[in-house]
Amino acid sequence: MPIKNTPSIPPSRRWGNIFLLITGVFLLVNLLFPELFAPPIPQVPYSFFIDQVQDGKVSRVSLGDREIRYQLKPVEGQQNGQILRTTPIFDLELPKRLEANGVEFAAAPPSNNGWIGSVLSWVIPPLIFVGIWQFFLRRSAGGPASALSIAKSKARVYVENEATKVTFADVAGVEEAKTELTEIVDFLKTPQRFINIGARIPKGVLLVGPPGTGKTLLAKAVAGEAGVPFFSISGSEFVELFVGAGAARVRDLFEQAKQKAPCIIFIDELDAIGKSRASGGFIGGNDEREQTLNQLLTEMDGFSAGNATVIVLAATNRPETLDPALLRPGRFDRQVLVDRPDLSGRLKILEIYGAKVKLGSDVDLKEIATRTPGFAGADLANLVNEAALLAARNHQEKVTQKDLNEAIERVVAGLEKKSRVLNDKEKKIVAYHEVGHALVGAALPGGGKVAKISIVPRGMAALGYTLQLPTEDRFLLDEKELRSQIATLLGGRAAEEIIFGSITTGAANDLQRATDLAERMVTTYGMSKVLGPLAYEKGSQVNFLGDGMMNPRRQVSDETAKAIDEEVKEIVEQGHQQALTILQNNRELLESIAQKILSQEVIEGEELAELLAQVKDSHLSYVNG
Repeated sequence: MPIKNTPSIPPSRRWGNIFLLITGVFLLVNLLFPELFAPPIPQVPYSFFIDQVQDGKVSRVSLGDREIRYQLKPVEGQQNGQILRTTPIFDLELPKRLEANGVEFAAAPPSNNGWIGSVLSWVIPPLIFVGIWQFFLRRSAGGPASALSIAKSKARVYVENEATKVTFADVAGVEEAKTELTEIVDFLKTPQRFINIGARIPKGVLLVGPPGTGKTLLAKAVAGEAGVPFFSISGSEFVELFVGAGAARVRDLFEQAKQKAPCIIFIDELDAIGKSRASGGFIGGNDEREQTLNQLLTEMDGFSAGNATVIVLAATNRPETLDPALLRPGRFDRQVLVDRPDLSGRLKILEIYGAKVKLGSDVDLKEIATRTPGFAGADLANLVNEAALLAARNHQEKVTQKDLNEAIERVVAGLEKKSRVLNDKEKKIVAYHEVGHALVGAALPGGGKVAKISIVPRGMAALGYTLQLPTEDRFLLDEKELRSQIATLLGGRAAEEIIFGSITTGAANDLQRATDLAERMVTTYGMSKVLGPLAYEKGSQVNFLGDGMMNPRRQVSDETAKAIDEEVKEIVEQGHQQALTILQNNRELLESIAQKILSQEVIEGEELAELLAQVKDSHLSYVNG
């Protein structure tokens, strides 16, 4: 039977161990030598030392910072006196006392082992370096899982698993995007069909859309439908403190992907590394993000015919910030819009997430979908979860329609703050303010259906709220409807003026929103006869249904800026006058609804619809003078 050879020790590790042993012996000798080989010296109290000095028993003293050693005068039968030690204290009179008693004293000589400290100062730094090197050698010997991983990709790999598999059936509300990506799935399943005809599948597909619309979920569904490995990583995970680490991780990621082809690489938040190099975000050629971006561009160009089944999917909600080199043909040459879902899409999403909770028989998901325009997939998932939490908190067995309605209000307006108690005067002002919004909104088109009036505080600062819900999805609004929205926003302030003859700080947010909308009408939508059909906003601008920030105004002349301000002021003032006219024509209804809401705090449903059906419309001109 052959004898199994024992693994040989590498020379570097053997010499390192010898070096560690010798240095350790040096250190122990330096630390332990005085205690092991020197005779112990008795220690006495400082007061005892002073008494012996005054009694004339001390012959010489050695004064040190941490210790005083002294020798007694020899007695009969002794050649040398006994040596004792004590701990010094702050005593300025000690030298005078020693001199007065004829004691020989001097400072303690320097330590004899200083040369050892000098030697160790040269030995310890290399020792630390060798120890660290030995540590990493041992880790690397343990296998790839424990190797030095600064340059390793942090991508998470998802392999097809029936228990956790995500398919297109799990994604709703983005039917156009799924249609676009079906071609990618077909190519991954049957690449030869495309190759035979000479077709070339896009190497990179960029998913563009607002946050929460399901870009990551859609990428997982592509991998699940195709049944291929799925590498997922965020753009920020490439960037490290060490320059070059991001580029190395890109190389490692693509190397792993090529070994498991066909597969999908998904890079979330691509703008973290893909920002335009001409925008000033990069400082120089050695910038970490620029090197990472350059390596990504190189890897995408480096796909050969044999590795063409590696598809790169990426997601971003800021495509305008990406470098043009990423978007050229041959890299991310296809962009798929993943937008907020429409009514049918929201209904399908609610059905998917509603199937995961116990719904009551009174639940009407279509009504919930109608009341949630502008909600993304993540918002709807959060809505269903909030409703389930409310039901569980109330010890219910199923989620009811009331829970879902309350969840919508939580998402839109925030949590109820019943602990925030208003005094009678403030409560009355809030009641008339909210009823003013409701009456103006009910009298004018374009504002949506007034579904609820409440004077129960919600959220951070809302002392009350009027809930308006659109009856359908709208993508375009005309000038008349926009002016109606401005008048509705100013309805609360107008009610305060009519009833109390003064105004409060409660209309601050309404004034801000009305002014912003009027400014967009003038500077973005060209709804001004004075300024004409010109855009005074820089770059691309979100529409009135979006939630983006306003872009800064273009550089305009002082006369144009003055004209813009005058037009904005006139639009807001016309909306204010329109709201005042409507409320004055409905003064009795304003009083009755306000008294009703003061007694019951909330009015909604059919009761509110019957009250608002009595509103008299206003005939104030909508023409911009």
